[in-house]
Amino acid sequence: MSHSTYNKQWQEAQSSLMDLLQQEIPEQPSKPEKDRLAAFQLLATMYIKYIQIFRKMEQCYDQIVHPQKRRVLRHVLDGTMGRILELKHEMVNLEFSEYHYFDDVLSDLKLTPNDVEIPIPKFFINERYDVLKEREKLLGKILAKIGPQEKEDQKEELKMSLEDAIKMIQVHERARQGRLRAKFMKEIREQEERDRLAQTRGAPTLDPDVAACRIQKVWKGFAQRRRTKKERDEEMIFIGMAPPPLPTSIKNTPQALALKTEATRRITQGNHENEYQQALGTIKEKIKETEGPDIKETMMDQIRQWFIECRDAQGKFPEYPDEDDGGSALIFKEKSPEELEAELNDKDGDKKKKDKKGKKDKKDKKKDKKGKKDKKGKKGKGGDDEEEEEGWKMAESSFVPSINEGTDKYKSVWMTRDEKDNFSQKHDAELIKEEKRKEVEEEIRIQVDELMRAELKNLKAAVDRDKGKKGKGKKSGKKKKKKGKKSGKKGKKKKKEKDLTPDRTIESLYEELVKEGIIVRCPQIRLSEFEGEYSYLGTTLRQANIEPMPSLSDVRRLVTEFGILPLGSQAVHEQAPLTKSILLAGPRGTGKKMLVQAVCNEVGANMFDLTAANIAGKYPGKDGLKMLIHLVFKVGRELQPSVIYIGDCERMFKKKIPKTDPTDPKRLKKELPKAMKGVKSDDRLLLVGTSRCPFDGEMKPLCSLYQRIILIPRPDYASRHLLWRRLILKNNGVITNTLDVSSLSKVTDGYTPGHMLTAITQVLTERRIQTLSKKPLQSVEFIAPLARIDPIYKEEEEAFKGWYAKTPLGKKRAKAAQADDDDGGGGKGGKGGKGKKGKKKGGKKKKK
Repeated sequence: MSHSTYNKQWQEAQSSLMDLLQQEIPEQPSKPEKDRLAAFQLLATMYIKYIQIFRKMEQCYDQIVHPQKRRVLRHVLDGTMGRILELKHEMVNLEFSEYHYFDDVLSDLKLTPNDVEIPIPKFFINERYDVLKEREKLLGKILAKIGPQEKEDQKEELKMSLEDAIKMIQVHERARQGRLRAKFMKEIREQEERDRLAQTRGAPTLDPDVAACRIQKVWKGFAQRRRTKKERDEEMIFIGMAPPPLPTSIKNTPQALALKTEATRRITQGNHENEYQQALGTIKEKIKETEGPDIKETMMDQIRQWFIECRDAQGKFPEYPDEDDGGSALIFKEKSPEELEAELNDKDGDKKKKDKKGKKDKKDKKKDKKGKKDKKGKKGKGGDDEEEEEGWKMAESSFVPSINEGTDKYKSVWMTRDEKDNFSQKHDAELIKEEKRKEVEEEIRIQVDELMRAELKNLKAAVDRDKGKKGKGKKSGKKKKKKGKKSGKKGKKKKKEKDLTPDRTIESLYEELVKEGIIVRCPQIRLSEFEGEYSYLGTTLRQANIEPMPSLSDVRRLVTEFGILPLGSQAVHEQAPLTKSILLAGPRGTGKKMLVQAVCNEVGANMFDLTAANIAGKYPGKDGLKMLIHLVFKVGRELQPSVIYIGDCERMFKKKIPKTDPTDPKRLKKELPKAMKGVKSDDRLLLVGTSRCPFDGEMKPLCSLYQRIILIPRPDYASRHLLWRRLILKNNGVITNTLDVSSLSKVTDGYTPGHMLTAITQVLTERRIQTLSKKPLQSVEFIAPLARIDPIYKEEEEAFKGWYAKTPLGKKRAKAAQADDDDGGGGKGGKGGKGKKGKKKGGKKKKK
């Protein structure tokens, strides 16, 4: 697409963002919403609209080549991304569930599920491409050193005795000779049969005209059947009942050409960015040379004029503003000399008053706290009537101001800017001049301030020496304050944790962790490969008081929101609600480890494998364990973003572990939670645990370590239908009319994507792929390998549901649902006293 197309798309996104900001920042404060469903509808609508804006903005940022436009876009893009995460956390706190269903909102807004799919920004990888490439090279070198040792171990395992080797060779040689002998005998028999038939038949006696008619008849029938089949296939492809044929050459497809165009635009982005960086330095130097002396003279003249005005108005020279207060920048504000002098004189008096007020406020706060405690005690006895009347109100956003700032910049600079002459979309020199002129003025102002302070000092000394002494006294007092600040900073440094490896470089620590197998190389898996269909009945089931099982599409969305988006952007991670850890719980084969690897690949993160089996025998003892945790978190912080992975994490919190288990899964039980408490918003670290049997571990410590719990279900019918088609095509299979995917999806209820993949790999061998043109695939072929695998039964799924209901969020949701039922029951009880009694009974039950 062209430059103008992306500019129009950016304009559309900004206009819809301006409409949303009017909702976000109303003129009058909105009243609290008492209805929980209405509040959720409001949040869901805003959430979907922000996702639509985010999709457009992300595409524009990826393809717009103008460097100055991209800076404005990035500012707004980070704000929009953060706002989506804030709204998601608001919905979680409101509904007490990680999963939310928007099918009713989508139908109202006339949107499809694909329109609200959250894209993963490409700049997560593109902007760190060189760093990631160097890290991959380093990892490859380290693994190359370790590699031969692993191969030797494999050779030792595959060794066999000389007698067994001779026997195997003899068996294969005899089989080869037998096959050749059978082949020769078959050819001899066929030749004898042909000779015998030739003797009995004799010469052909068929009339040539009849023979020609027969040939025509057969050929016409064959040609017509082929034509009819072709037309039927084209019709089925047109109405979407059959997949389009695979292209002969992938290079000439429209998709491939579009990807090629996007890649060329990214190259031009880099070239324009380099030119822009060079222009920043050259334009600044030009402004210094041409405009610098004039700016300096005008500033000095203005300050001297200010000296004279103050002298005439007050009969004395003014105090020169300090550097901390802004220096001569205060003088250039539109104020009279009396106002400036009054402000400077009042500062010392205000500081003394503030100190006195601070002491009084502390005493008042203590009294207020005691009063509040008494009130809370009364409320606990009498019920939560006041809180219920308040209702739900949206929390203040930390991203809306930054979005607003970006939109204001867009309005003032880019909305009405004429760019007819800038066809190649290179940097705008005039905008750079405006920015750099301010920087040059600031630098010159500091130099001028030094000169004018000396000049003012000389003037004061000439006019009144006593005032000069007072000025010196003030300066000495300020220096003492600065010393106090420095001493405070030193006190903070002592609180930091001890560095167990102060003399070692990060490269050496990284190499050690790779050699020990703690840092693992992830296979190239993307989140888009975790496929699943959207849940279309979620809201309908919830309205009928039935808790729906989430679909694989919902799981993918949650991993994006809690894992990928915060880790990818530092600006978002610092201000968004902090998610330190995620637990992926689900049956075997649902793709838990695949999701962890996808998170690492999408963000370009290091993967630290702290699974019990992986760290068994490494860093023994208490000191060794402390060193391991220290190394992981130190390297993780230095080379962030980083993902710490723990497989079968419920074993860490099991009550009883068999004595025969050599892995010691409880080893990290105390040290890991302590280390996770030290993770702050500046640290892009994420702990991800996976579990097949989360109900085997203790609930309280497991839920305290893992902040967010994502339950991965077995796939529903729609997801299975999609998975069968995609996995067969991915493994070089061909889907034809003979393969009944619908029946296959129905029969394989309870099987996970992992089970499907094993069945497909067993069926689609190299020899079977070669015979697909003659013998197409049939659904019966997949039944035999699936029959050998145990499916996920409903009992196991119910066990996961029951466990999730016991989690803190599950309990809160159950309480909220019970409260809604009690309120509904109270309303039905009739008007007057009966309705009130119903409510009081509900309140008593809750207290118990």
